[in-house]
Amino acid sequence: MQYRDSRQLRMAAARADFLEFGQRGAAGVPDVLAASWLRSQRAGVDIAHPPTDFSDDIDTRSRLVRCAEPVLEQLGNDTVDLPLVIALTDSRARLVQRQDASSAVGRLLDRVDFAPGYNYAEGKKGTNGVGTVLEAGRAVSVVGPEHFTEELQAFACTGAPVIDPLTGRIEGILDISTLADAWNPLVNTLVKTAAKDIGRNLLLDRNQAQQALFDTYMRTDARSARRAVFAIAESVFMANAAAQSMFDPIEQLAVREHAVFLMTHRDRVDETMTLQSGRTVRIRGTRIVSGSGTAGLVVVAEVPAEQTPNDLAPVRATGFDERLRPPVDTVSAASERLISDLCRPHVPLSSGACPAWVRAAGELREALAAHTPTIVLGETGVGKFTLVAELFHADHPGGRDVSVDAAQLHSSVEGDFDVLLSRARERTLCIVRNIDQASTEGVERIDALFASLGDSTAPVTFAATVSDSSLDSDLPFHSLLGHFEVAVTVPPLRCRTEDLSFVVSRVLEEIAPGRRVRLSPGALRTVTQYTWPRNISQLREALVHALRARPVGEIQSQDLPNYCLTRSRKSLTRIEVAERDAIIAALQDKDGNRVAAAAHLGMSRSSLYRKLRTYGIIV
Repeated sequence: MQYRDSRQLRMAAARADFLEFGQRGAAGVPDVLAASWLRSQRAGVDIAHPPTDFSDDIDTRSRLVRCAEPVLEQLGNDTVDLPLVIALTDSRARLVQRQDASSAVGRLLDRVDFAPGYNYAEGKKGTNGVGTVLEAGRAVSVVGPEHFTEELQAFACTGAPVIDPLTGRIEGILDISTLADAWNPLVNTLVKTAAKDIGRNLLLDRNQAQQALFDTYMRTDARSARRAVFAIAESVFMANAAAQSMFDPIEQLAVREHAVFLMTHRDRVDETMTLQSGRTVRIRGTRIVSGSGTAGLVVVAEVPAEQTPNDLAPVRATGFDERLRPPVDTVSAASERLISDLCRPHVPLSSGACPAWVRAAGELREALAAHTPTIVLGETGVGKFTLVAELFHADHPGGRDVSVDAAQLHSSVEGDFDVLLSRARERTLCIVRNIDQASTEGVERIDALFASLGDSTAPVTFAATVSDSSLDSDLPFHSLLGHFEVAVTVPPLRCRTEDLSFVVSRVLEEIAPGRRVRLSPGALRTVTQYTWPRNISQLREALVHALRARPVGEIQSQDLPNYCLTRSRKSLTRIEVAERDAIIAALQDKDGNRVAAAAHLGMSRSSLYRKLRTYGIIV
């Protein structure tokens, strides 16, 4: 007791010195406490009358509350008649639940608004056992005069973060508060143990697939000393200590996206990739399957020890100059319609630093240089045709290219191609687009065309594009695959996060030439968060939509189509689209206030929360 009184006296004197002399007055105060006092002072917290911040927009039936209930119940049973109060907050330091082991302490805490709905963030209430835990990221006890504000100095608060073991995110804070004179250091152990129990329940609450992913990640990490280990799922990304020390956040994202791209159609990979810094990384990945579902990927990454400093020179993919495409020969009005828009001014879209793109570009360039028949795979709208054409013209500035859409191939086209190719003197690229969309008759015509190109002595290279989603189908184009010797897969836009800013600027240059238009930081974040299922073609549509709302200047998030504000991959009906758009409009109109938006829409908060999850709305 004498030691505790002496410590509180020292803390009271130190706090008085801090308030008078600033940071140097906090000499001898624990670092966590001194840093919290400084943050509270800089936030402008009133030491005598801190503001009250109440919100009824709290979810009292959240996953956190559900997982905490059995732990809180046990804590309540174990602390009956003790002079304390147990509280649970969300990740924004707002109380969502409180249990009073002592009604007397509870009444005293009511006077300082320590109750469900009230915000105890450090910027609101100063140093305390909730907000300071959230800022420090670890368990903290704040006793008596250690509180920044005067109204809390009668209390002792011990809080610990509730961490989701799978994501590593702080989901909330568990706090035990009592009177300063009744505080016992053993409360630290009690709170930390209970917070870990809630975290364990969060893990158990996840589905079987996520549990399998976590178990595999932990086993791999234990076996992979000093090697980087990643676990990747739709909403999960974990990296061990070695991964965080070996790779910066941008490189971690590159490894993640490249692994996801490689394993789209494979259960295991063992390949190398080149980071933007020039480092070569070997990645070995395994798809984790649980029951009938895929849990995610576990990836081990290594940087070969034999790399020398000279090997680490920055490597970027070769860019392409902006210029007019060369004129294309035509022999008739029919063939002129077959030629794509290659003659118009074109803004190159194929440059980038994403490892998957660099690899695809390198493989494709080698194939075109060797005049090897090549099939280019990728999702709809990723820019397969653009990549082939730009790489070809980068190496053959005076060359020609001829393209046709497989779905439009007919008999007159064959004659036009025969004339065009028989006149070929310079290097010519023939591209057949979307061969998976060809009819049975179209496949026969394409087969004859490829056969004649293969037998021709003219300087002609041919390639074709196909959607990789068609490979598992029984469409007739499969009979054409025997004409090709090389297959190159182009990564989707969602696997090119580090290139998105570049791609956006190039698309804006193309659709709004000469205009001063750009994306605001918020709009760029929105673009980055969306999955772009139709890739660059959909991005172009979204930017065209935004330009109608703001033809010049800085495009804002609200200028983009509403679907950009969601993460849902579910195909929506027209009624669902209308409902989603109404919810987004209400949230934007109410500045993100979900309670007000629910009232405006005439639905309950629980219904609104459910629909936010269903549609993946991120407003």
